[in-house]
Amino acid sequence: MNAHVLDGKAFAAKLRITIADHVAALQAGHGIVPGLAVVLVGEDPASQVYVRSKGKMTVEVGMRSFEHRLPDTTSEADLLALIAQLNADPAVHGILVQLPLPGHLNSDLVINSIDPAKDVDGFHISNVGLLGTGQKAMVPCTPLGCLMLLRDHHGSLAGKHAVVIGRSNIVGKPMAQLLLGDSCTVTIAHSRTADLPAMVRQADIVVAAVGRARMVPGDWIKPGATVIDVGINRIAADDGSTSLVGDVDYDSCAAVAGAITPVPGGVGPMTIACLLANTVTACCRANGLAEPEGLTV
Repeated sequence: MNAHVLDGKAFAAKLRITIADHVAALQAGHGIVPGLAVVLVGEDPASQVYVRSKGKMTVEVGMRSFEHRLPDTTSEADLLALIAQLNADPAVHGILVQLPLPGHLNSDLVINSIDPAKDVDGFHISNVGLLGTGQKAMVPCTPLGCLMLLRDHHGSLAGKHAVVIGRSNIVGKPMAQLLLGDSCTVTIAHSRTADLPAMVRQADIVVAAVGRARMVPGDWIKPGATVIDVGINRIAADDGSTSLVGDVDYDSCAAVAGAITPVPGGVGPMTIACLLANTVTACCRANGLAEPEGLTV
């Protein structure tokens, strides 16, 4: 079997065009321009790349981009003061604090200081609770992107058995909630799961989000299953070069699965596109406007 490749890069490009159209309509019809503020504390190289990419794409879809780059010596009080300022700024509809934060800062405290209505990462405890109880929430970007890919490929997900490997607050748990919301039967598996291979072999949908390179081999996959690989792991080759691989062994899984996301080019591009989508959604909600279809759950 040759698995159908779920091209997240192409899907994200189409989604950004849709977002740009909504942004243009908001400006033309209501004089409103959605604004996204990104806060980066410290000099983490990967975080700097992410922030640059987010800022570039924010501008490309016609939104306002507000970047706040702070030294790694920034105090908790100063960071919280900045977030309070952004919470009160009507030009800012979405706020993202880039993680990880320097060790002296309490990430939970910082994230929970963001206005939940502007929490476009969907990490605030209020949004976690709203999502868990099936109410209107800001939905975490990576799980939202995964759900969009699954819906696009399958149409209805009702009745399918989904196994989510990983129980993080950022991906695993919200992914399970979204799949339940689409009427899947959901199992959350993790490092302590007894006979993990047998559990995964039962799944019509496998979402791998464990952060371990090529952990899931093809003989764990049910023939014809859909595999969503959330992992991004950099590995070194014998010649000193590095490459990005996912949490599944792509070649062996693609030989068995019905559909699979590549790494890179699968879930990663969807995450930033969904961040932009969340910002438009937050803007519409803040102004009492109808939410654009297809940008959230």
